[in-house]
Amino acid sequence: MPKLSDVISVLDELYPPQWAESWDAVGLVCGDPDAEVGRVLLAVDPVQAVADEAVEWGADLVLTHHPLYLRGTTSVAATTFKGRVVHTLIRGGIALHVAHTNADHADPGVSDALAEAVGLRVTGPLLPDPTDPAGRRGTGRIGELPAPEALSAFAARVAAGLPATAAGVRIAGDPDRAVSRVAVCGGSGDGLFAAVRAAGVDAYLTADLRHHPASEAAEAAPVALVDAAHWATEWPWLRLAERELAGAAERRGWALRTRVSQLVTDPWTAHAPMPYPTD
Repeated sequence: MPKLSDVISVLDELYPPQWAESWDAVGLVCGDPDAEVGRVLLAVDPVQAVADEAVEWGADLVLTHHPLYLRGTTSVAATTFKGRVVHTLIRGGIALHVAHTNADHADPGVSDALAEAVGLRVTGPLLPDPTDPAGRRGTGRIGELPAPEALSAFAARVAAGLPATAAGVRIAGDPDRAVSRVAVCGGSGDGLFAAVRAAGVDAYLTADLRHHPASEAAEAAPVALVDAAHWATEWPWLRLAERELAGAAERRGWALRTRVSQLVTDPWTAHAPMPYPTD
């Protein structure tokens, strides 16, 4: 079996830490670099339920997309939610590693996985990384559908392609308008509206769209908006990362087992529909 340091070296090749945003906190959170790793659990969120799953399955490493401590801390006491996660992992001999915005910017990365999940053929990044001479890395992706379809049909495609959540999928725009070229961004994406407008796409799929930015975007340009749950738009990356890691392990002759957590860690747990006029 490889050591944790060996597995981290592979993850750092796939998702180099220098690609992360300056405000981000990626890399190893806890774990002994000399410890052996035979099982890797992949999840979006480093929450207690995921830590418990890791212990139950016998994982040696948990790879998550979201950081546990994004803004730092002065304590990992088990009296706090995050401290309990740390204690659970350390007691179980389980390491925690984070690939966040470095995985967003990678090629392939989080938005590539999102595009794949909803049947889009990626043509390039939405916001290219100026340090990438190939022009493939960057934030978000632009993709094309196999054939034009109504916005309502595309929204149904998104709902079917992503893991189910209580919030479902919301749209802004004429349900009958034709959609062919789509911008996507896994996770919170309403900070990219300028790039979306410049891309000349028919629709934009992302998460966490706020009222005012979405309203202003709808008025500024005829781009339909498709808003899914944050967790759901990033979950497809777990399958992509699993394939990449498993391939690297096979090439190196490692006996490494991987597992994608099926736990729904989206914080919204129920949805109460309201009567709404459709005419």
